[in-house]
Amino acid sequence: MQIPDIIIAIDGYSSTGKSSFAKIVANEFSFTYLDSGALYRAVTFFAMENGFIDEECTIDVPELDKALAGLDVHFGKGGTYIGDRCIETEIRSLAVAGKVSPIATVPEVRNFVDKKLREFGQKRRIVMDGRDIGTTVFPDAELKIFMTASAEIRAERRAAEMRAKGEDVNIEDVKQNLLERDYIDSHRETSPLSKAEDAITLDNSDMTIEDQMVWLKEIMAERFGC
Repeated sequence: MQIPDIIIAIDGYSSTGKSSFAKIVANEFSFTYLDSGALYRAVTFFAMENGFIDEECTIDVPELDKALAGLDVHFGKGGTYIGDRCIETEIRSLAVAGKVSPIATVPEVRNFVDKKLREFGQKRRIVMDGRDIGTTVFPDAELKIFMTASAEIRAERRAAEMRAKGEDVNIEDVKQNLLERDYIDSHRETSPLSKAEDAITLDNSDMTIEDQMVWLKEIMAERFGC
């Protein structure tokens, strides 16, 4: 399958499998995968570790903004890095998940992450997932997908992922965290989570990853003749 040099933007709710789907798409089509959510989690972890956000999620925006100017966050072997330190395990914790949405509402943070993402995407042939990729980061992306699934299915997926890493989780706590993130992401003032007008909805509540790839290849054939 010969795919043109396009950008595939995948947006949607938490734990819909955006990252897993995007990684498989990138591998299938020999594209570069960029995980925007990992950058927001990295900034959240950085803010937590350096005291820029407290337990009540009060954020010291001026100090965080100053610190971001010197923050070297990037992707490398094994995941997400700050400098030469791999923080992939840390940023996937429930503690970080509980604070990432408040951090992501900060305009200064969004500007920082968007700038990084646009730098990463200059060479095109990329797959990027997040919450505002098709609406804000790459509004001219040739293919936009908006992923969704039921809250119950998403909570089960997230809990299974965390248990696989040895974390002791309560399914109701996970579901509540997801619903809170949905609300914050959809109601933030800067770049709220929303479906782009030209995005195609993918509800994968009852779909396997194989089903999703069949769905995508049909879309690619119809739209790009490949």
